[in-house]
Amino acid sequence: MAIVIKPTFRIENIVASADLNLELDLYSISFKVYDVEYEPEQFPGAIFKLKEPKSSLLLFKNGKIICTGCKSEKEVELALKKTAQILKPFASKKED
Repeated sequence: MAIVIKPTFRIENIVASADLNLELDLYSISFKVYDVEYEPEQFPGAIFKLKEPKSSLLLFKNGKIICTGCKSEKEVELALKKTAQILKPFASKKED
């Protein structure tokens, strides 16, 4: 008799990438936005921690974002929307 293994699982952490198609001023963001850490000597991106939905976002000068910690696609979408709104004053159009 063969043993049938059927694992159960739950999603704990989603990693998503996004592109705002904007340039970000990471220095200004780190000084004016709460919960943002930016140490360019150690890492080229700023780390932004959101409390709701609980997530961490890596922000890069070229407008790319890596979002981690969300547990659903809906949470990722909410985290990115909130982040985009907060970053709007620190963004400019990319130069071609």
